[in-house]
Amino acid sequence: MDLNPAQKEAVYTVSGPLLVLAGAGSGKTRVVTYRVAELIRRGVRPERILAVTFTNKAAAEMQQRAAALLGKRLKAKPEISTFHSLCVRILRRQIKHLGFPETFTIYDRADQESVARSVLREIRVPETTLRPGELLHIMGRWKSAGVRPEHAAAMADGDRHQLAAAAYRRYQSALRAAAALDFDDLLLFTEELFDRFPAVRKAEADRFDHILVDEYQDTNAPQYRIVKALAARHRNLCVVGDDDQSIYGWRGAEVTHILQFQRDWPDAKIVRLEINYRTTREILLWASRLIAFNRRRYPKQLQATISGERPRVLQLQDEEEEAQTVASEIAERIARLGRRPRDFAILARTNEQLRSFETALRQRKLPYELVGGMSFFDRKEVRDIVAYLKLLVNPHDEIPLRRIINTPPRGIGQATLERLLAVAVEQGKSLWEVLNVAAQLPGLPPAALEGAKNLCTLVARYQSCTKGKRLAEQIRGLVDEIGYADELARQYPDPNQRQGRWRAVEEIVNAAAAYAERHQRPDLAGFLDQLVIESSEESRQTPSDRQAVVLMTLHAAKGLEFLEVYIVGMEEGLLPHKRTLDEQPDSVDEERRLCYVGVTRAQRRLTFTMALTRRKWGKPRPTYPSRFLYELTGQTANPNYQKAVKLGLRAPSSLPPGR
Repeated sequence: MDLNPAQKEAVYTVSGPLLVLAGAGSGKTRVVTYRVAELIRRGVRPERILAVTFTNKAAAEMQQRAAALLGKRLKAKPEISTFHSLCVRILRRQIKHLGFPETFTIYDRADQESVARSVLREIRVPETTLRPGELLHIMGRWKSAGVRPEHAAAMADGDRHQLAAAAYRRYQSALRAAAALDFDDLLLFTEELFDRFPAVRKAEADRFDHILVDEYQDTNAPQYRIVKALAARHRNLCVVGDDDQSIYGWRGAEVTHILQFQRDWPDAKIVRLEINYRTTREILLWASRLIAFNRRRYPKQLQATISGERPRVLQLQDEEEEAQTVASEIAERIARLGRRPRDFAILARTNEQLRSFETALRQRKLPYELVGGMSFFDRKEVRDIVAYLKLLVNPHDEIPLRRIINTPPRGIGQATLERLLAVAVEQGKSLWEVLNVAAQLPGLPPAALEGAKNLCTLVARYQSCTKGKRLAEQIRGLVDEIGYADELARQYPDPNQRQGRWRAVEEIVNAAAAYAERHQRPDLAGFLDQLVIESSEESRQTPSDRQAVVLMTLHAAKGLEFLEVYIVGMEEGLLPHKRTLDEQPDSVDEERRLCYVGVTRAQRRLTFTMALTRRKWGKPRPTYPSRFLYELTGQTANPNYQKAVKLGLRAPSSLPPGR
């Protein structure tokens, strides 16, 4: 009774390949969870069902909804997880075939940058030529496309990419030496296992009889091939997605996977969810006008269930007036209409555009939240404690050991560390092995010898208690024993700052307790896997529930909704971004999909803003209306628009009434 006819069709089609085209706001999460419940009602064992999505938040929501539908009578549960979590579980079982230990470490972004910096130093590439972050970006694009180190040179485009190809080989060798994988390797190594070892592929595929994939339009090449391998035997594959919301091409997602689903599965059935329960008819009209300009897409006719006011376009003099006007309107609507700050979102193409809006909101004492700031996992105190935990799982991993070898201080200064590293290189041993025999090395200071002995003893003692429900207590015991509270007091005399940092440490213990409650056989390695995956899967891209105006990029807004939305900076060069204008036509299509995502976040009121001038290097420069404004408002017949942009002239104003 809760489902419309198209949703029912998607839920009750339980065998064979199925593509559910779920338009914005059409209730796709409900369909996925009801479908899981329907499979179980028809006798499918829950543990034989796999549902995969892209973020921990989405997976958790799906698990909660499925549990609410199914009740507590089921002992077994369907496997609902992210792609990366699924691959971790596969690799923990099977990675020995690739010559890795089951206790491999997963490197987060900071660990990766440390390795990248070392590799670039080894091949004598200065950071002015190729920065560690740039190297990771290039390698990430290669990995998302399934390109191995030995093939990267052939894919290289220009000198910087050639240097990156050389560094890629060394980077992977350094990770293998540390028995470590990075976030992208989780997919790449799973795909390699399936390619090289048919028995492994069969064993993993035989675990499931039904597979559901959410947000299928966001899959990259390895994810696409992993899904095909797992579903090939039973062919009970249901994928849910919206090609109009494919906005992650820059990180390897390929919209062709959803567009060519029937080519891959010729007997596939397609169900379209076209009733939008989120957005007004007037906003949806503008969204439909816009996305119709993308030719490579499934045609859809989204229908709204509510009406409201027409969207607006405001043309302001400059970015300062743009920010002040938006902030003033929000303040006025909160005061006059009783709106809450959390009802409003300001969406921009880039983070840099949001600075002036922060200033304007602060001036009016309006609470706001800038989504995309420092992640919890990037905090120093969190990284320190996590490094200790990584050391318990894999003491031969040099990166966490180097981080905490003298934190808190234990007499092992930089000179001693360099001596230990030199001995490790000379003898072909790990830093941990050398640390354990430090007493045999001549010339080390007594304080360093004592510190090395204490650290080795500490790690050995806590290694024996890294499993079971008391995991949180053990972590708290470790934190206390190393004297980390005293270390925070030494570094941060201000009690308020110190308390905030101590609460972050406490949150790690809380997370360990929650993890142990959710798992039958909790262990430290599994907890660390969860932490690293959470830190990598856009944990910083989700707003909190506090009452604050949300400022975020259009990319970060996907999957969210707000009562009132302001999409700012609607100018050529910002949206579509100037980077895409010189690239292939598909790049502008993705920018249009990005704008479409922003439009469909609005529930009741939508405002676009543009500045007539915008500062560049301190000087105001004229801007040109985004081509998307013409498409949104139905004014695309203007014959002078493309000519005006090409000649650097202002396009004649054909925008609807506004300022």
